[in-house]
Amino acid sequence: MLEKITNTFNDVFRKIIGKSTITEKNIEEAVEQIKIALLDADVNLRVVRRFVNSTIEEAKGEKVLRAVDPGQQFIKIVQDKIVALLGDTKTDLKLKGPDTQSVILFLGLQGSGKTTSAAKLAFRLQKQGRKPMLVACDLVRPAAVEQLSILGEKIGVPVYKEEGSKDALKVAKNAIQAAKKAGIDTLIVDTAGRLQIDEGMMTEIESIKKALNPDELILVADSMTGQNAVDITKTFDERLGLSGVILTKFDSDARGGAALSLKSITGKPILFIGTGEKIDDFEPFHPDRIASRILGMGDVVSLVEKAQETIDIKEAEKLQEKLAKNEFTLQDMLDQFQSVKKMGPIQSLLEMVPGLAGQIGNQDIDSSGMKIQEAIILSMTKKERSNHLIIGPSRRKRIAKGSGTSVAEVNRLIKQFEKTRLMMKKMTKNKGMQAKFMQSLGM
Repeated sequence: MLEKITNTFNDVFRKIIGKSTITEKNIEEAVEQIKIALLDADVNLRVVRRFVNSTIEEAKGEKVLRAVDPGQQFIKIVQDKIVALLGDTKTDLKLKGPDTQSVILFLGLQGSGKTTSAAKLAFRLQKQGRKPMLVACDLVRPAAVEQLSILGEKIGVPVYKEEGSKDALKVAKNAIQAAKKAGIDTLIVDTAGRLQIDEGMMTEIESIKKALNPDELILVADSMTGQNAVDITKTFDERLGLSGVILTKFDSDARGGAALSLKSITGKPILFIGTGEKIDDFEPFHPDRIASRILGMGDVVSLVEKAQETIDIKEAEKLQEKLAKNEFTLQDMLDQFQSVKKMGPIQSLLEMVPGLAGQIGNQDIDSSGMKIQEAIILSMTKKERSNHLIIGPSRRKRIAKGSGTSVAEVNRLIKQFEKTRLMMKKMTKNKGMQAKFMQSLGM
């Protein structure tokens, strides 16, 4: 995500970080490169000018020019400016307590990912202990009601719909009553979209808004459309008064123009970002963390949070004991592969590791590594997974055939496993090595 702009920032920082002193000319050259990168990223021209002027003004002060480490001071200024563009602080949904019904109204153009985002938010709120209900008020797009029904069933969230109805306002009003009877505390209403903004759509949403008095009015926009997403947000906000925005397809956005322009131009916060097709590929928008990713510094906090959501503490403690006793097996290695997969695509996880962000590019890391290793281990018997020492030449040949790989690849996996096993055993007993590992992750 945001590879193009991240690569530019990496280049700029690499040049300036090695200098023992920084001149005004150095600063001007660095900021000029950043300016070009922001314009290439489709960031609004007015936003770019404001960013450039304030960065140069602050960077040319004595705080940077006479600092002990001027390169780091300059990077800190740029980071603070990027965080400010993205919105400074995370904005939370303003929902009522569990005993009072809250209403969230979703709107957006067709193809923006509105219906899927509604289901993703419902899934997230359900995990947080709320009782959501999805409401199918998109009666224009063919199969929109069916899509929401399928998603609701998949995540175990009820969907209110009225088959054959053409009156979205009536459906919305009836949903309120049905939700009260069912003890629902959060209503997420999926409204109709169009290929472009038109009066009919706006009038319908206005009537639903007036009837439901929603706590949140959220626009779903495609981040890959850049400034178009910002213009759409501005138009919807002027007519309806938005509370925030969800940017979808953020994982595929190499530029970042929408994210970097939206708050400055519209004043509306980005609430969540869609980071993939899976139902849990949905993250709260933390301006400081996204700024770190954009600047190639990784995002360790989000990485740790993902791990905490996925990894069972008791299982982790058992694994630590195994490592200390040198009892780590190929089955354990397979279990770790599968835990990591639950956290999301390997590529997006590696982008959160400091030093790797911006260097991953478009490589298909999943298919070139972990998938092959997983296939090899799955082709082994339970005895072979628990004791790799019994895997002789004939067994390796059989495993290679069963996994569609070669004997050389099986040999490579076992050799790598033995090295990993030894390294992890040493790490469990060596505090200094543990500290170095944590430091490499920026922790």
